[in-house]
Amino acid sequence: MYEGAIQNLIDELGRLPGVGPKSAQRIAFHILQTENTDITRLVESIREVKEKVIFCATCGNVAEEEQCRICRDPRRDPTAICVVEESKDVQAIEKTREFRGKYHVLGGAISPIEGIGPENLRIRELMVRLADGVVTEVILATDPNLEGEATATYLARLLKPIGLTVTRLASGLPVGGDLEYADEVTLGRAFEGRRKLDI
Repeated sequence: MYEGAIQNLIDELGRLPGVGPKSAQRIAFHILQTENTDITRLVESIREVKEKVIFCATCGNVAEEEQCRICRDPRRDPTAICVVEESKDVQAIEKTREFRGKYHVLGGAISPIEGIGPENLRIRELMVRLADGVVTEVILATDPNLEGEATATYLARLLKPIGLTVTRLASGLPVGGDLEYADEVTLGRAFEGRRKLDI
């Protein structure tokens, strides 16, 4: 254990998600050896994010204005909403260039262990968005884990009476993966989501 400022920095870095004690120590020593101008840019970037970035009033995505660029884009299909857990999921889907609708960011997933219930997510806001009858399809793109599945199931049951088309992203085997290393759930989903080949 170090003392003073370097240990304080290691401790603070260690609080970041995905940064363990060893990584925190490596980053802290990298910062210590980096030029002051580079560190100043890093500090300014962090300050600017905290001052300028807000969450979109419509979908909950990160934005620098009241609405994010996707919600402001008139070319987006207003009849389809893709529901995701976090803003980073929006970016992942946008990279595919397959979806041209709009998004709704829940701000997490249902997790009783962590004390996160439906009331802690942006589900009420989603229901308000669906009330005007413009949306015809809701795509549930929550993570394929226990919390994501629980959230998708909860939303599907909540949306069923409205009469919307509710779909779930297919999941299965990754490209380049081997069958022998796939777990039972992934392999089972791959069988459920199989499609006919038109050759």
